[in-house]
Amino acid sequence: MMSALRRGPRVLLWVVAGAATLGFLVALEVVSRGYGVPGVITDQSREVVFAPDSGPLLYAGLALTMVVLTWRQRFVAVGVAIGIDLVFFLVRWVADARMNFGNGALWVILGCAVIAVTRRTGRERALLLKGVGLGLLLVTGHKAGDTWLLITSRTRPAVLDQYVATADHALGNPSWLAGRLVEATGPVGTHVLGAVYGQLPLAAAVFGLYQLRNVAAERRFPGHHLVRTFLVIGLLGPVVYMIFPVVGPVFAYGADGGHWATADLWPNIPPPVDTPQPMPFDQVTPRNCMPSLHTAWATTLFIHSRKGPRFLRFAGAFWLVATLVATLGFGYHYGVDLVAGVVFALMVEGAMRAFDRGWDRSAVRLVTHAVTVLVALLVSYRYLPTEMAGHPWVWGPLLLLAMLSVIHAYVRTVRRWDVKAAPAAQPEPQLMRA
Repeated sequence: MMSALRRGPRVLLWVVAGAATLGFLVALEVVSRGYGVPGVITDQSREVVFAPDSGPLLYAGLALTMVVLTWRQRFVAVGVAIGIDLVFFLVRWVADARMNFGNGALWVILGCAVIAVTRRTGRERALLLKGVGLGLLLVTGHKAGDTWLLITSRTRPAVLDQYVATADHALGNPSWLAGRLVEATGPVGTHVLGAVYGQLPLAAAVFGLYQLRNVAAERRFPGHHLVRTFLVIGLLGPVVYMIFPVVGPVFAYGADGGHWATADLWPNIPPPVDTPQPMPFDQVTPRNCMPSLHTAWATTLFIHSRKGPRFLRFAGAFWLVATLVATLGFGYHYGVDLVAGVVFALMVEGAMRAFDRGWDRSAVRLVTHAVTVLVALLVSYRYLPTEMAGHPWVWGPLLLLAMLSVIHAYVRTVRRWDVKAAPAAQPEPQLMRA
């Protein structure tokens, strides 16, 4: 009886979360169709038959689904997915249609959902459905992010790049410096950084698979893992985009912005310190700079890699550093975007950990601290950029100290949580004296 009562709130929570997710997807579908493009639900449904946009993403979703399967079932699932893709490949080749792969992975994920509903009961059904949900959320979350970016470009005709570029003088215009450094490395550095920047979802799937490697044996998911934080960051980040639309240096101050750019300055000439104002921009370029979600995701990767083996710890550190260099060196972000991205990541990560372990005073204090710093950063970028540029030796250290205060609060709080969660050491048995 007591176990049933304990399960009740958890089941209700899953029902509410599912309903909220469905409502969000339906809302995105309606908004997308209002702009004359298919929404997330339509785009995902068509990939059952038509060539997918991203085959690797669908197979990454299948890999996450398979964490709940046995090894024998995994081999069968992969074999079926590849077989279905081969059939689709032959049909498209004969019909001279657009070629791509990934339909087989989506079919297997959906097949697991059917098996869970028709052939499983109780905890086994719930576990398999959670695996299916995790795989689909990875794919659907990526598509929802693309839809969000479309909405930002259509609903925010003016961007605030002049404010952010002016505030960035407090940090010494790092995007301009990194841009020149990346150019100096030639095609090798550009290709390496491009691969790191573009394959961040794949890296997240690899780290997530390591964290979820024991799900099939333990028949349950861990309370907190990387994929959950990744999805929440991708969901909440575009909300800030709508509040603070920014396109980035390579567009607002570079050749990629065309006639919409203020001037062709990036990465050779830092922008002048002038009175900033909103500037109109096209309805194609996403307003996806503030905060830097690539920085937020890479920061989360780094955090979750700390408890892994040496290779994963090294990979997490490498991915974080390379992502920071790429976001600046390709002109996609300003330095102040990265500061906000780190704070945003720790805010979400702290909240997700608190959701798992329970909210107490330390959790509320940590998240409140991060939210306060993030809001203060955004307000400063918007209303104090000229003062920040005029006194860089004051504002630059203040920005870094604000970010470091959140890092320190997060590390200190999580260490306390880990100590409390660790089992108490058992005293060694005393030998009986003769």
